[in-house]
Amino acid sequence: MTNFRLATFTLLTATTLTLAACSPQSSKTSPTQASGAEASVATAVIPTERFFTADQFTYANYQDIVVKHAALDLTVDFDRKVLDGAVTIRFERLKPDVQTLTLDTKDLTIKAVELKTDQGWTPATYAMGEADTVLGSAMNITVGAEATQVKITYETSPKAEGLQWLSPEQTAGKKKPYLFSQAQALYARTMLPVQDTPAVRMTYEASLRVPEGLLPLMSASQDGQDADGNWTFSMPQPIPSYLIAIAVGDIKFKAINDTIGVYAEDYILEASAEEFAQTPEMEVANTELYGPYRWGRYDLLVLPPSFPFGGMENPRLSFMTPTLIAGDKSLTNVVAHELAHSWSGNLVTNSNWRDAWLNEGFTSYVENRVMEDLYGEGRAVMEQSLDMEGLKRAISEAKRPELTQLKLPDDMAHPDDAFTLVSYIKGANFLFFLEDRFGREAFDPFLKSYFNAYAFQSVTTEDFLAFMDANIRVDFPDAVTDAEIREWVYGQGLPATARNPQSDAFDKVAAASALWVSGDITAAELPSTDWSTHEWLQFLNGLPALTPAQMTELDETYNLTGTQNAETAFAWYMQAIKNGYAPAMPALEEFLMSVGRGKFIYRLYGALKDNGQADMAGRIFAKAKAGYHPIAQRRIDDILAK
Repeated sequence: MTNFRLATFTLLTATTLTLAACSPQSSKTSPTQASGAEASVATAVIPTERFFTADQFTYANYQDIVVKHAALDLTVDFDRKVLDGAVTIRFERLKPDVQTLTLDTKDLTIKAVELKTDQGWTPATYAMGEADTVLGSAMNITVGAEATQVKITYETSPKAEGLQWLSPEQTAGKKKPYLFSQAQALYARTMLPVQDTPAVRMTYEASLRVPEGLLPLMSASQDGQDADGNWTFSMPQPIPSYLIAIAVGDIKFKAINDTIGVYAEDYILEASAEEFAQTPEMEVANTELYGPYRWGRYDLLVLPPSFPFGGMENPRLSFMTPTLIAGDKSLTNVVAHELAHSWSGNLVTNSNWRDAWLNEGFTSYVENRVMEDLYGEGRAVMEQSLDMEGLKRAISEAKRPELTQLKLPDDMAHPDDAFTLVSYIKGANFLFFLEDRFGREAFDPFLKSYFNAYAFQSVTTEDFLAFMDANIRVDFPDAVTDAEIREWVYGQGLPATARNPQSDAFDKVAAASALWVSGDITAAELPSTDWSTHEWLQFLNGLPALTPAQMTELDETYNLTGTQNAETAFAWYMQAIKNGYAPAMPALEEFLMSVGRGKFIYRLYGALKDNGQADMAGRIFAKAKAGYHPIAQRRIDDILAK
């Protein structure tokens, strides 16, 4: 039958080419047979056919000439809110006649450009392209036929989207300033001139000068101070530019074990280390499933509250939101997620943001498998159920139907459009679907072989499908059909073949909720004594419209207004907005003033606007805006402007 299987690798059918929307890049070969249940790293068939999807969010001519290494030498200037210094870039020509290196920049001040030649460093000719509000400006450097290094002296802008500069007053300690970066998806170009696309992987090193009393950290080996007092860093494994990261602040460290620890401001350090104490067990679970951890250390940095994400998988040093510190380890699935990126995303990377599910969907799947291993099937199913409800909502609220595809359309307005629950949860559910069809006994070693086969490479959706055809479908030809794969990858919405996770615990919550809503029991009689955060979320998210008396009864019984569990607080404040529960509004305002995590604040502002409270939303945002990350500021501006 005609399918995605590249059984002989002699010719792709026209149907496959149309579905894959890709271009063959090389000759083909024949796969060897291997038992799907015993597939291993050693026996994996690696198709020589590779597929290309253009990255529309970069100016870089990376198919002609590619950056291989960057050496940063920077001063962190808190007074001017800039990184000031130079980057030396080593590059390689993929086409011998190429004499121009094109880099991505945004809001950078270029002071000098030099080439390394036999005569030493000499001035280079360069030209800056027209500025685009999303992409920034192309930097076209004439590198001639022989040079392999270019040195660019520059400084960043105080308004760089990839950097947030916090005054001492915006930190917990109130005494020292703080800087942290967020380069994903296309903000590395606001930090340095670079080929800012996940298709390009490079190594990097850095030398930083920071004010006395502050500790700098990077997504690299923390090498300490040199003889001149500069802090030095090295990343020997090749990574995409979006994984370059920096943080500087009044930061302390506490070890969890010999290779894992937590960095944080002093006020939250002990609690963070306790909350994340099971990270070593998560690492063991990952390695048993998918192979060795290849990055040396794995540390976590708990950032100030303005960090707009739950976590960011910067290699060797995941950035984490303080909203995870719930005191009961109930939100540590985010730690499992960021750690899982050490395999899916960091080790094997989507080559462009149209294929973001290869990063986020794989990682969400691995995260759930690890949570099952550590906490049991019951918790894993609860998290699947909550995720599925979120996915259905995300699909219904999508800006356009094409954005509910796993392979995203080639006319996305911004790469941030890729980071919805479609990439995360629909992507994970595609892998759950494959697991169910092939069976774990075959699917686990298949994924392990995939991570090994493409380690430290960037791939496309079509690369994964070809690898799947050559390494597991070849042995289980009737497990899945081409039509099912097409529907999952290139179709819109949620396929009928998706799992429908059912949690016995959630069924009991729903039954108790119905009794309370109908008035058959009081709020105090809800069997909530042993409810987990997940069960509370199921209860709160599933409530119908409530009367003022019901809202008051719930609040007075369980002290929901002002709760310190950020997930529960968010769910409660969403109900308070929808039901017009005035007593919660001051606490909601305080929450929006003190939390910068987009998962919470975007929907809360949207709910205020949609429920007749646009003036309140605008008033709070005007006060809170300066404390939000630039990414969050832009997103909320868009929400309130609609």
